[in-house]
Amino acid sequence: MVGLTVLLVFVGGAYGGERGTIIAFAFSLILNAVNYWFSDKIVLKMYGARQVTEAEAPLLYSITHELAVRMGTPMPKVYVIPSSAPNAFATGRNPEHAAVAATEGILSLLNRDELTAVMAHELSHVHNRDILISTIAASIAGTITMLASLARWSYFLFGGRDDRDRGGNPIAALAMIILAPIAAALIQMAISRSREYQADSTGAHLCGNPLWLASALKKLEVGSQRIPMNATPTTAHLFIVNPLRSGWFTGLFSTHPPMAERIARLEEMAYGKRH
Repeated sequence: MVGLTVLLVFVGGAYGGERGTIIAFAFSLILNAVNYWFSDKIVLKMYGARQVTEAEAPLLYSITHELAVRMGTPMPKVYVIPSSAPNAFATGRNPEHAAVAATEGILSLLNRDELTAVMAHELSHVHNRDILISTIAASIAGTITMLASLARWSYFLFGGRDDRDRGGNPIAALAMIILAPIAAALIQMAISRSREYQADSTGAHLCGNPLWLASALKKLEVGSQRIPMNATPTTAHLFIVNPLRSGWFTGLFSTHPPMAERIARLEEMAYGKRH
């Protein structure tokens, strides 16, 4: 978060000055405030999620209720996504307005212990206020990208004359235009990955056995690649495993940590050392 803030100040000062930075940041805050308050409804509708009762999904509902009681948080709304791709996510701005969603694929793939660990991971995201953290990060990163985009149009329309008039270096300005959004994206992805590690740790403690989550992640890694989900990059960070097909380059900008490292950390929690 400090890195994003420093980058914002640098980019804003280089292009728009203090006033330009404040205006862009305010605009970004407005956009992300709307996203923060309504993103849960948007993303659930986007994936055709259907709210279910205990009678309709007794295993998923009872697991979620048991974990919510154990964590001391309100019972979230429970949804099922009509997809054979195995995955799950949580959304909601706080524990009082939370929802958990699981695909039909994950319900048929995992046993009770593994599903308990997955739901514990998702409830941990809500408990740790990860939606708020990701929204703030997105606000700052979005402002940096916006300023860089404005600078890019200015550069190509006016050929860097504004920078020369202010005594600036057009080459440095061009480098800022190209590199600043990439740096912002990398920092934002790092924040997202750190929250995944934290949710793994909190979820493992909540369910009572880190190996349950490690086992679930092993199955989900194979299953999500065998049956990829029709997900958008803007919502990929919500899911417990990356729903998008991964590669070396996409892995660099992935919102999720390497699966092998996540599993190794969970096994270390269980055994006390790396295996």
